[in-house]
Amino acid sequence: MRRTPTFYVTRTAVTDQTAHLDRARRVCGENRAVAGFFSVRLAPGLRISASRRGLRAHVGPRGARLHVGGGRTGVSTGAGPFTYYTSLPRPGGTGTAAASRQLVEVRTQAQRAKLGQAQEISATLDAIMAIHRTEFPPAIRPQAPPAPPVDFAPILAGHRKAAKRATSVFDRTARKNALAWAEHNARLEWEHVNAGREAERAHRQADVDAWWARLCGCDPDTVLAALAAAFEDNEAAAAAVGVRGTEVSLVVEVPAEDAIPERLPTTTEAGNLSLRRMTKTEVAEFYMALVAGYVLVTLREAFAVAPGLTAARIVAVRASGINAYGARTAEVILAARCTRIALDGVRWDQVDATRIMDDCLTDRLTNRNGRTGALRPVDLTDEPDLRAVVDAFDLDDDDVAAFDVDSAV
Repeated sequence: MRRTPTFYVTRTAVTDQTAHLDRARRVCGENRAVAGFFSVRLAPGLRISASRRGLRAHVGPRGARLHVGGGRTGVSTGAGPFTYYTSLPRPGGTGTAAASRQLVEVRTQAQRAKLGQAQEISATLDAIMAIHRTEFPPAIRPQAPPAPPVDFAPILAGHRKAAKRATSVFDRTARKNALAWAEHNARLEWEHVNAGREAERAHRQADVDAWWARLCGCDPDTVLAALAAAFEDNEAAAAAVGVRGTEVSLVVEVPAEDAIPERLPTTTEAGNLSLRRMTKTEVAEFYMALVAGYVLVTLREAFAVAPGLTAARIVAVRASGINAYGARTAEVILAARCTRIALDGVRWDQVDATRIMDDCLTDRLTNRNGRTGALRPVDLTDEPDLRAVVDAFDLDDDDVAAFDVDSAV
């Protein structure tokens, strides 16, 4: 806050003040000493004073003098018995006030940053726990689009124009009969075009029905093509690699364990926000939920797309590193089997993915750490079928899984 300028006026007469100053100069010369205050002139326009506040420098003539040092910096001007003095504003306020404001600002920014980080972590964990809840509408028998309607007006206009060209305007009877025949012929042509378009639609519907029958009958090529189209836009790369009877073999690529945040938002006993580091067991639990979510959502989509499937075998793989040839390799972390009927009646919106996987999937093959439960790569020494799937699995530069179906089936 800016201080109000101060005016000083001596209360003694000008003659008395002049006499007092002359007497002081004769006694002390140009230096002045008063109880608690000492002032000495070092050079023209430069004076140093000492007081209880400390040393202070006075620079400049009396008409425009700057005061710096002990106390607040100020300027003064004066003439005769009058002196005007004002303190210059301090940009940061008092030292303790400025420090306090800076400290509060730093704490506020830190709290905001922590809150933003906590919200981001919470959103990530919520998304992980909700992956398996994605809904897929079941496939239904497709219908060929209806035949486009035929506009009668231009057909009639063409026939009427031809009838008028063929008759004289003066032969009213002949023209009347010609226009009647024109309307009749236009109606016949319109019906013929309509019949042709309906025949084309029926042909397309027959092709669609044949495809639907192959899909419901679990024709391998049809099922694999339908699943490839459905999996194309998935966040997790997935593929169907074979069909035997009514059972499909699926592969889904899952992220590495570092997809799980390192910290977990909590509150202290005092109610303050805290971002504590997760334990290895907690990380393993969230990662298992992530893997289970990817597995379940892939199964749900496969069963929705191919209504003839009754079961599916699924393998979850993740990138494991780069081999000697510079290609990234994959490792199996989970393999299981699931039937369509096992997923009927599941409370997807109430139960977590890990519980659903434990209750609904059979023939599970995993390798988990005994202390933390972390997923480890599965040993494929005695698993030739899984080895074939891994050998057919390829990771390109864009992290999209590609599969060699012929070698995997």
